[in-house]
Amino acid sequence: MRIAQIAPLWERVPPPAYGGIELVVGLLTDELVRRGHEVTLFATGDSITLAKLESGHPQAIRLDPNVKEYGIYEMLQLSKVYERADEFDIIHSHVGHTALPYANLVKTPTVHTLHGVFNPDNEKIYARARHQPFVSISDAQRKPELGLNYAATVYNGIDPSTYQFYPQPSDPPYLAFLGRLSPEKGPHLAIEIAQRSGWRLKLAGKIDKVDRDYFEQQLKPHIDGQQIEYLGEANHAQKSVLMGNAVATLFPITWREPFGLVMTESMVTGTPVIAMELGSTSELIVHGKTGFLCRSVDECVAAIDHITEIDRHVCRQHVVQNFSYQSMTDGYEAVYRQILADRLTSSPTVQQLLKSVSQPV
Repeated sequence: MRIAQIAPLWERVPPPAYGGIELVVGLLTDELVRRGHEVTLFATGDSITLAKLESGHPQAIRLDPNVKEYGIYEMLQLSKVYERADEFDIIHSHVGHTALPYANLVKTPTVHTLHGVFNPDNEKIYARARHQPFVSISDAQRKPELGLNYAATVYNGIDPSTYQFYPQPSDPPYLAFLGRLSPEKGPHLAIEIAQRSGWRLKLAGKIDKVDRDYFEQQLKPHIDGQQIEYLGEANHAQKSVLMGNAVATLFPITWREPFGLVMTESMVTGTPVIAMELGSTSELIVHGKTGFLCRSVDECVAAIDHITEIDRHVCRQHVVQNFSYQSMTDGYEAVYRQILADRLTSSPTVQQLLKSVSQPV
């Protein structure tokens, strides 16, 4: 099968540190190549892949100070993809609503994985393109009232073999928080949970420009380097060590998180997750078995007292069985086959043939 994968240009594939979408795209693309598919990855020029790479920009755009309008480069990339649409059997977009108008202009089907969330603005274009095939990354992400043509829910996958298993947390013990330091990720709540429980907290994650004031005003005053530590942005190896040595990873989100890769990354190291019960968290965490689902800071604080009841081996096995990149690729291959089968049977020639076969002699 000839497949085009479209990745965001904001970060390289795979990302050197933070970048959930790019990590998923990288794992999926390489596994498709290993399974014998002819894959072209449209991404940044510094991406590392087994597929044929088509550069949309020499490097991750977030690192290029000369780029002032990200959308221009995204349009250039999408133009390149869809000008070559007849070279592919299927196009797989990971860039959200921006690919929708282009997909309507070609015969090659595009499947859109929804990595983000809906809002009053983008809902307008999603509703207009509701007939195109979509994949949700959790059932909680879906918004039924939009009437989108969902082909499936395919959970994001990781490579468990690249994460060390930690049967015991380190001593002295601590809680971990990993993710973008933004209000919706809830690092301010992680700090509150640590302070109220008396536990040490280690935070790691990038700070986007839009979140700089939030960091300076709500987080930095509490970072004392002793009870509350900020370690900066962590790469893959650092993430694994940080979460694996923790007693628990805090995931106190304030929004309907579509997936939350940090949860699977934590559990695969053996470390349970204490999360707010919002968005996809109830689909990833088995309450009382791989972590705790909470509805308030009070419940998060109380959950820490029960964290030793969690079997860390069960946490890892849960991820291996349900959230591996192999399972993810199985899901997408099934989606591709179904979309192509539907496209074939809907063609006038095939419909006429089926009609003639069904007619009595």
